[in-house]
Parts: sequence; structure tokens; C-alpha cells
Amino acid sequence: MAWTKYQLFLAGLMLTTGSINTLSAKWADVFTAKGCNDDPEHAFSHPFVQAVGMFLGELSCLAVFYILLCHDRRSPQPKMNPGQSFNPLLFFPPAMCDMMATSIMYVALNMTSASSFQMLRGAVIIFTGLLSVAFLGRRLVPSQWVGILTTILGLVIVGLADFFSGHHDDKHKLSDVITGDLLIIMAQVIVSVQMVLEEKFVYKHDVHPLRAVGTEGFFGFFVLSLLLIPMYFIHVGSFSDNPRHVLEDALDAFCQIGHQPLILLALLGNTVSIAFFNFAGISVTKEISATTRMVLDSLRTLVIWVVSLGLGWEQFHGLQVLGFLVLLVGTGLYNGLHRPLLARIPCCASMVNTEDESSPGERERLLADGSVQADDES
Repeated sequence: MAWTKYQLFLAGLMLTTGSINTLSAKWADVFTAKGCNDDPEHAFSHPFVQAVGMFLGELSCLAVFYILLCHDRRSPQPKMNPGQSFNPLLFFPPAMCDMMATSIMYVALNMTSASSFQMLRGAVIIFTGLLSVAFLGRRLVPSQWVGILTTILGLVIVGLADFFSGHHDDKHKLSDVITGDLLIIMAQVIVSVQMVLEEKFVYKHDVHPLRAVGTEGFFGFFVLSLLLIPMYFIHVGSFSDNPRHVLEDALDAFCQIGHQPLILLALLGNTVSIAFFNFAGISVTKEISATTRMVLDSLRTLVIWVVSLGLGWEQFHGLQVLGFLVLLVGTGLYNGLHRPLLARIPCCASMVNTEDESSPGERERLLADGSVQADDES
């Protein structure tokens, strides 16, 4: 069945805004500018300020939700389901997980390449699958276990590509690249905890996705904005790249933006793109399918890699291509993208039916859960 123009628009919007989200964050990182008090030019290294901007983008989804709700209620036949009433504090624990994971990933993005950053985020399916088995009582089908093992292999290949490229990268030391990669994988553990918490305590309340993302964005924006105050006084030595060597120097960030306005453009690109990415991702799941959403999410990794090469932010490495392909296969196996192909082969059709019987509706729910996190992206 051919896609409608609206469906094509949504798919293009998701692919474009999802790519802009990571690329704009990396673009901000490559700028250098003077800071406060006539500090010499230094790199814009403010991951927590960037995370606040990301949460502001998520928070805007709450405004979009109420605008759509008001517009729907004015129509002769309202169709939008606002969901049942709920305690907003239910979103506080997953929002804190989102805050920690996002902050760690923005720290890591300063240390490694944008393409590796996006590829290594595929590790989320490993920890989500394992935690779902342990805490949600979910049973994974054989193809999902194979997908997890394949994803682990892909992560190893991407890590090796970064290890070899680290010797020839003037912007990143080898130790920084390895640390950044490990931080990204560590952040995926926290993301997995967030997803399990959301499914166990939040999704059963039938909350509209835009409202869910916006509520988490509210908590993340409010808490992290307050945390910027103590971060201004916490000295962390050489771990921080700002002149005062504190955990986060928000004043220095604003001074650098004043000296180099393009940094503000990059930050706004990150904030606006995350808002549209959330809307597009949710709409793609609703209008097309969660499977399509996962495919588009994988494609934006390719877009980010190609653009990064074109801008000279990183060098071409064959191992990274191999790692991307292996990760793509692992993600496809985990999310059941192989099933339509196997169903056409007579000898394999019974195997597909067996998986369906052993886990009815399970894969689609996993797809929907995984794609919700893709929105928060961070």
C-alpha cells in the first residue's frame, strides 16, 4: 500500500529532525569563543546547558498537546483521546533517569564522534531486553536473543573503529574517545531503567504520548536548571574543559554565546528539532507503524555519519561501516523486521508463526516502547 503525502511528510520530518538533533549538538561542541572576564578562546563544552535546552524542547511537547486538544474540542466531532487523569509525579523517576542519561551522553558527545555517538546508542536494546525479562516478566523470542548478541558484536566493531581512529584524530585523544564510548553505553543502562519504569508505572495510565514526553521534559528542565547552580561551584579538575574547571559554568556558556551567536543557533536547532522529532515520531507510529519508526531511526544514523564525513568532523573507517551494518541487523532482528521476509518463505513461515504464538503482540509493544525513548534524545 502506497504512503500518502502526509505519511511521507511525517517520515521525512522524523528523519530530518532526528539527524539535526545530534548534528546540532555536535556543531555547538566544535565552536570556540571567548568566555567571561576576557578569558581566552576555548571550546564550547557545556553538556549540562545543552541538556537543559533538550528538555526545553521536550517541554514544548506539552504546549503542543494542549493546543491540539483545544483545536480538537472545537471541532464538531472530537477525535483526540486526552487519556485518563494521572498523578504527574509518576513521571518524576523516569524523568530523572532521562536527565542523568542525557547529561552523560552530551558529556560523551564532546569526546567522540557524532556517528559513533548515534551508533553506540543502539546498546539500549541489550539492557532494555534484559531488564524487561528481569523486572517485567517478559519472555524474549529466539530472534530477539540473536538480535541482542548481534548488537553486542556491532558495538565491539564500532569500539574497535574508534580505537584505531583515535590515533589519527587531532580533535580527540584516544583516551577521550574510549571514555566517551563507555559513557554512552553506560547511559544506555540508565535509559533502559527509564523505559522499564515507564512501562511498569506510567503506560498503564493511558497517557497521551505528547503529554508524557512533555511532563518528563518539565521535570527534567526544572530540576537540571536548579542543579546548574551547585554545578557552578563543584570543581572537577581536568575532567571539565571550561576555564574554571567546574562541573558546569552556565555563565561562561552565555558569555561564549554572546561572543559567538552561531552557538545559539546550534542550541536552538537542538531544542526545536527535539520537539518536532517527538511529534513526528509519535505520528509515524500512529499513521504508519512502529516498525517504520525503527527503520527511520536507523536511517538517521547513516545520515549523521555521511554529514559528519562531509563536514570533516571525522574520517572514514571501514570498520565503522561494518559496525553500522551489524548493528542494523541486530536492531532488525530484535524488533522483528526479518519476519515479513521469512513469512514469504514456506519453510520458514511456521517458525514465524511459532514466535507469534509464544509472544502475541509482544514485539509491537517493544517497538513502541523503544521508539518512545528515541524521542527523548537525546
